[in-house]
Amino acid sequence: MSWKWEYAFGAEEAARTAPSGFLAGVEKRADELVRAAEAFHVHGRAHDGIDPKGGDIIVPGGMFTYQVVVRSERVYVVQITHLGF
Repeated sequence: MSWKWEYAFGAEEAARTAPSGFLAGVEKRADELVRAAEAFHVHGRAHDGIDPKGGDIIVPGGMFTYQVVVRSERVYVVQITHLGF
């Protein structure tokens, strides 16, 4: 299994109505998070510790909240907030 990112919970529903430019920014930063997590957690499936703390990332037009789950080799975007600026 290789590292990927995906929307979780209500973020998937919110992404259906968000502007494409905003979503492009979210997806670009999520791809960066995946590359960083993959480099830091080389043996993700064998990880037996706690998962790192997630966080918030500001992108043009809003922000998103993410969580890394190392054993699943996933970065989950759990909330997106489009502010329209």
